Amino acid sequence: MSGTERRGVSMEADFVVVGSGSAGSALAARLSEDGRHSVIVLEHGGTDAGPFIQMPAALSYPMNMSRYDWGFLSEPEPRLNNRRLVVPRGKVIGGSSSINGMVYVRGHARDYDHWADQGAAGWSYADVLPYFKRMETWHDGGHGGDPDWRGRSGPLHVTRGPRENPLFHAFVEAGLQAGYERTDDYNGEKQEGFGPMEQTVWKGRRWSAANAYLKPAMKRSNLKLHRCLARRIVIEDGRATGVEVERGGEIQVIRARREVVLAASSINSPKMLMLSGIGPGAQLAAHGIEVKADRPGVGANLMDHLEVYVQQACTQPITLYKHWNLFGKAWSGAQWLLFKTGLGASNQFESAAFVRSRAGVDYPDVQFHFLPIAVRYDGQAAAEGHGFQAHVGPMRAQSRGEITLRSADPSEAPKIVFNYMSEEQDWIDFRRCIRMTREIFAQPAFDPFRGKEIQPGAAVQSDDEIDAFIAEHAESAYHPCGTCRMGRADDPTAVVDPECRVIGVEGLRVADSSIFPRVTNGNTNAPSILVGEKAADMILGRPPLPAENVEPWINPRWQVSDR
Repeated sequence: MSGTERRGVSMEADFVVVGSGSAGSALAARLSEDGRHSVIVLEHGGTDAGPFIQMPAALSYPMNMSRYDWGFLSEPEPRLNNRRLVVPRGKVIGGSSSINGMVYVRGHARDYDHWADQGAAGWSYADVLPYFKRMETWHDGGHGGDPDWRGRSGPLHVTRGPRENPLFHAFVEAGLQAGYERTDDYNGEKQEGFGPMEQTVWKGRRWSAANAYLKPAMKRSNLKLHRCLARRIVIEDGRATGVEVERGGEIQVIRARREVVLAASSINSPKMLMLSGIGPGAQLAAHGIEVKADRPGVGANLMDHLEVYVQQACTQPITLYKHWNLFGKAWSGAQWLLFKTGLGASNQFESAAFVRSRAGVDYPDVQFHFLPIAVRYDGQAAAEGHGFQAHVGPMRAQSRGEITLRSADPSEAPKIVFNYMSEEQDWIDFRRCIRMTREIFAQPAFDPFRGKEIQPGAAVQSDDEIDAFIAEHAESAYHPCGTCRMGRADDPTAVVDPECRVIGVEGLRVADSSIFPRVTNGNTNAPSILVGEKAADMILGRPPLPAENVEPWINPRWQVSDR
């Protein structure tokens, strides 16, 4: 680094956290909690104030706004008709928790046991359950559930929508009629089944990681937030000593006396490691980057959830489509602005299901989000008018992608290749998802409401026709993860050890969804916050919370039946 670039080595703290998202906010709040350590949080994005982010029903807006989103695009996906898919990542206080769908899913207990089996010692479900309980305040809304498995005093409020629309109940009833299980709390003992969906919404507002953790913590004198572009980690004699940032056109170094923690997302964390010389050696050398630690796993193991929307026309004018006009939106908006109530106060995902795709699968690998309107994620309503839809897709796809650098320029977006549908089993599972959804929509519970199938459409029946529909219409569920995989310190493909320490560099950790050994069964916001919570104890050298050895419900028929 030249002398001119070194001007502005003005700030330092015990811990420098890169990213104020789901994990970063939780981490910064816990690291600064006892007042003994100074923390600087680096965030490229700005404020989360305003109705587009804070109003739950407006969720389709912030993820389509360049002000709040990094604007990443995948490379053309060869098995999805060479479409480039949007990859929204939050560029705002609260990160992706400020632009996501606010769906709260811990994942299945077996997901975490699998992590431990893959070398992430200390991350089994028995180990992580106490942290899930520590982070949440659970409001069951009188719908039943598993209080022994849930938290009552954490910063993250978890609620349930009112489920006033009869279609929410029709969906659950149809699942039972099709022979599936009911669950009153998929975040408790029994994930498998149909039941109410949970959301990070509190008193009618989006309860992001920023609202839950970071903003209360920013009242402390030992925590500071700086807006800047983090360019690379400064590594001296094998140790991370700070972060090089760009602020107001000037390059500065923010120094870390103890540790640098990357919590910059599954896209930006591997990018920053590679820009700092940590990653696949030959690739970095090709970009003229000095190799500090040759870790081939950096950027590899990219996973996501892919989904389609199965849409059905509704014969009764009861769907959200009746509010999908200027007057309806204005009325809902006014109600929300004045009272934080009404349609604006929910993400409208109020019923859900987790099921198994076939006999021989021991825990759910398919998720449904049900919505009482036929609409796209970018907020475009289906032209047909009244309708309802289920978002559905396999939870444990076998396809893997990668994140690589385009150049050594920190301002350039990385190259994102998901390799969706590159494994034959993923096609088999996806076809099954669509056929299961049709079977559920065909149940008697939907008889009073069911019109024609809007999408895929009644003509789409054969494997080839369904495959063509998937290739043209499948969308990301926006759960990318796994690009800095956690594993044993002697595992050449792992990037961090079970303490979140980057293997081969001192004083540097990664704590966000990029460390997941495998994507969890469901939405990834809750597991990302979990990582921030658990990593904070590790960084501070605290003993982990005592393990809770509870057994999740596993379907006794799993070997012989899918339900």
